Amino acid sequence: MESSLVKDNPLLLPLNKEKTIYDGFITVQERDFRLRILLPPDRQVKQARLHCCWQLKHLLHGYEHIVKQRQQQSPDLVTFILELKTVLEVGLKSRHECRSIPPPQYYAQLISEMETLGWGKLLFIDTEFQTLRLKAEDSSRRHHILNIKLKSKHPVEAPECSADLPVPLAMTWTPQSTLEQLHSQFLLLLESLTEFWDVLDEIDSKTWILEPEKPSRSDTMRRIAIGNNTSIKVEVDPRHPKMLPECCLLGAEHVVTPLRNMLNANMHLWNPDSSVLHNLRDVLEIEFPSPATHEKSSFSVECGICYSYRLEDAIPDQVCNDPRCGQPFHQACLYEWLRALPSSRQSFNIVFGECPYCSKVGVCVCVFHKGLHCSLNRTHSS
Repeated sequence: MESSLVKDNPLLLPLNKEKTIYDGFITVQERDFRLRILLPPDRQVKQARLHCCWQLKHLLHGYEHIVKQRQQQSPDLVTFILELKTVLEVGLKSRHECRSIPPPQYYAQLISEMETLGWGKLLFIDTEFQTLRLKAEDSSRRHHILNIKLKSKHPVEAPECSADLPVPLAMTWTPQSTLEQLHSQFLLLLESLTEFWDVLDEIDSKTWILEPEKPSRSDTMRRIAIGNNTSIKVEVDPRHPKMLPECCLLGAEHVVTPLRNMLNANMHLWNPDSSVLHNLRDVLEIEFPSPATHEKSSFSVECGICYSYRLEDAIPDQVCNDPRCGQPFHQACLYEWLRALPSSRQSFNIVFGECPYCSKVGVCVCVFHKGLHCSLNRTHSS
């Protein structure tokens, strides 16, 4: 076995007499990869530990389970190294970049188009001159970025384009098209969305936004704080931003119910000529807390189970309906808590159980929202 190992891998050598430590390189497709193998005293490959260089780790990414399987099945080190090389060959083949190098005309065309467009609009270009980022500004002086991935047969082949937008980025391209025309199409699309961003910018500047934490230009939803543990989630249509948005009131039922009734009763008062924020104030007959009047900490109440405010991307949005309690919880925390209680029960998508915070006061009902719908209600204990 040793002679075969040395013959096939002359750069991988044992470092001790027991031959339980090997260090060096294995060669695959004329490329050397650093590898260190630590075998147990009985030299069983199943229990071996592998230490790879970063290139080898990168190449084996996604193949870890196959390597582990081969390690468990290989009777000796020679067999395992052979299996490992086979996996590496597959990895190298799948990661091999088959794209052809663009001809000289490609670079001349690109430089000519950039000179027409203006080098000042170029934010970034990679070393292969195929990935570009162009900047653009809408009429409200908001800054945007157009990401472009050129093909090697540019301009015959259409480039791949992406941007931070709330609508699909559909670009028209012909073999005669240029980057300047692409940029002009992008500007027209930005102008069509100006009113949408104006609506959201007003909401962002004049209210406290609970979600998303850092809104992007593609986000159409805002969760706006109304009061302690009460908020409204609005989904604005990018194509009709001033129309009545989809609204969802969140909070304890004794607080949300009057607001919901007000919304339903005053819906006919919605004025498409006014801003969404102005309409929400009129329809709900409330004033939203703003950065000018309130601190955000007033609305960032921690979960009563995990004692944190943000759990990954989620914030506490389930509230006990007992006015004497009103403690908020994360949906995931509350569901796991109730599921662990022997006294809890589930009916379809509703989980019933005691409030983790005020169990002495009453019983809470949780309707869970990831496959289960969520709200907390209180039933008086006898």
